[in-house]
Amino acid sequence: MTRIIQSLSEISAQYDALFVDLWGCMHNGIRPFPEAVAAMQGFRAQGGKVIFVTNAPRHRASVQEQLARIGVPEDCWDSIATSGDSARAAMFRGAVGEKIYFIGAPHDQSFFDPLKIIENPVPITQVPLEEAEGIVCTGPFDALADPSELRPQLLYAKQKGLKLLCANPDIVVDRGETREWCAGAVAQLYTEMGGESLYFGKPHPPIYDLARLRLTALGEVIPDSRILAIGDGIRTDIEGALGEDIDSLFITGGLAAAETGTRQQPDPAQLAAYLEKEQMAPTYAIGFLR
Repeated sequence: MTRIIQSLSEISAQYDALFVDLWGCMHNGIRPFPEAVAAMQGFRAQGGKVIFVTNAPRHRASVQEQLARIGVPEDCWDSIATSGDSARAAMFRGAVGEKIYFIGAPHDQSFFDPLKIIENPVPITQVPLEEAEGIVCTGPFDALADPSELRPQLLYAKQKGLKLLCANPDIVVDRGETREWCAGAVAQLYTEMGGESLYFGKPHPPIYDLARLRLTALGEVIPDSRILAIGDGIRTDIEGALGEDIDSLFITGGLAAAETGTRQQPDPAQLAAYLEKEQMAPTYAIGFLR
């Protein structure tokens, strides 16, 4: 049964490392959450390690730049594992071919930056859909437009038998008060249409393997039993933690705020009904990370 807690400090002594989601937990895309920042600083002050594990479809240097830009201080985290890096590794190994049709916003072109850790990477060229061997999707062309607007391109791609590499399995994200569509919504539509989508972010194993590598690179060998995953996505953060057999802390005031009746804390009855409906059982729940 999921235990509702008041603060991370109630349970932090049980863990040596945190795998923490960013959007909806540490910031809202515009500004950081001060209580969440303080909680991470406090955990690190006690010797714990904080790995930000994000479905951002970009490499970690780009995410680090974004964090600095919106004011998330560097002393509240140790390393970053991104869905983008996990997916980029697959692309440069040839998962969707060499000639790529790109679906995404111009600011996500960094996805195609060279990845030095891959030996003999395949040469990637961006081409029109008619010439493509595969698709890379970092998000819709317009994050506010319904993904169904891409149905004509996806139908053509399915008929050609193209695989779609999804760099961000999230369906939606809240930027301030505005809900935006993510690459996961496009990949979900493509799958429903009969196409093949490849996923590398949460809840899928590759990003957790990357997060463990980031942890090991810090000189830490920490068993899964001493790792806590934190996030607001029931089908990404929580499902992924359950799949990895890692304890989880569900932030109910993010994507599921309405469904869980969260103001400062979730309504216990609404939370229980929501978790039963989703068939999920996070170890803990809290309104907001603090």
